[in-house]
Amino acid sequence: MRERTALEYYVLDVFSNESYKGNPLSVVFTDGNLDLETYQNISKEFGYSETSFVYYSKAQKALNVRSFTPIGFEIDGAGHNLLGAVCGALLKKLPIFDEQDENNRFVIMKNAPIPLTVSFDPDTQYPIVQMHQKQAIIKHQIPTYKIAIALGLKIEDLEVNMLVPTVVQTEVSHTMVPIRNTQLLNDCVPDSKLLIEISKEHQFEGFYCFSISDENQDHVVETRFFNPIIGIEEDPATGTAAGPLIGFLTKNRYTQLNKEYKILQGVKLNQPSLIEVMSRQNDILVGGSSAITMRGELYI
Repeated sequence: MRERTALEYYVLDVFSNESYKGNPLSVVFTDGNLDLETYQNISKEFGYSETSFVYYSKAQKALNVRSFTPIGFEIDGAGHNLLGAVCGALLKKLPIFDEQDENNRFVIMKNAPIPLTVSFDPDTQYPIVQMHQKQAIIKHQIPTYKIAIALGLKIEDLEVNMLVPTVVQTEVSHTMVPIRNTQLLNDCVPDSKLLIEISKEHQFEGFYCFSISDENQDHVVETRFFNPIIGIEEDPATGTAAGPLIGFLTKNRYTQLNKEYKILQGVKLNQPSLIEVMSRQNDILVGGSSAITMRGELYI
């Protein structure tokens, strides 16, 4: 019987300071790249919306991250998969920034550097990670009636002032879907097959449905995210969509440049998550923290 290799893993709840809230992410620590089938098998075994694999590269002086969904799709972009991976590495005390300039911190995601800003909560000592996404690119609008049908809603339920369903990209292209109020948002039942057809036809990934919050609430919008084309039926927290949304809202003057806002997601799943976002002149910040909920070994 051949000897099997043990790999340590953490399960972190991302965009939360508490276990069993936020978006669960498995982070597997490796000594380098694995073969594609191993990445896919482990991700399928965990079954979370994404699993991240990390190792520190001395040659690149940076943490390397690759992330996969349960159906084996490799993820692009700076979302909960990257934030949780960085938090996990820092909580494990890996020296991921020791050889980097304090004002130029980054990690490598699929061979591309992703800039980061990192601080630590003075009370919990949990890392607070802000990912620097690119400026939001407003692409094309999607016919409202198509998305309304796919969400089981009426056309007028998606008519929010002058906002209409629109594809927006920072790292990944998603459609921002305005919904009239939080009750409609949380009552809608998506038809995954129809959503996939719309995604393919209009060339984007997920649907970030949002309703504008009252001024007295500490979050600017409440959201739900559906991305069945890559195997995510619903996600409790989605950094790759939060960036495009704050860019979209800022361009439509619902929010201001250089001001921090919070996005509430995951309420319907009983996994409330708070995503901190800020639209700036040259980039968009998406951030938060993570709590370790499980730790163990897996074998390959």
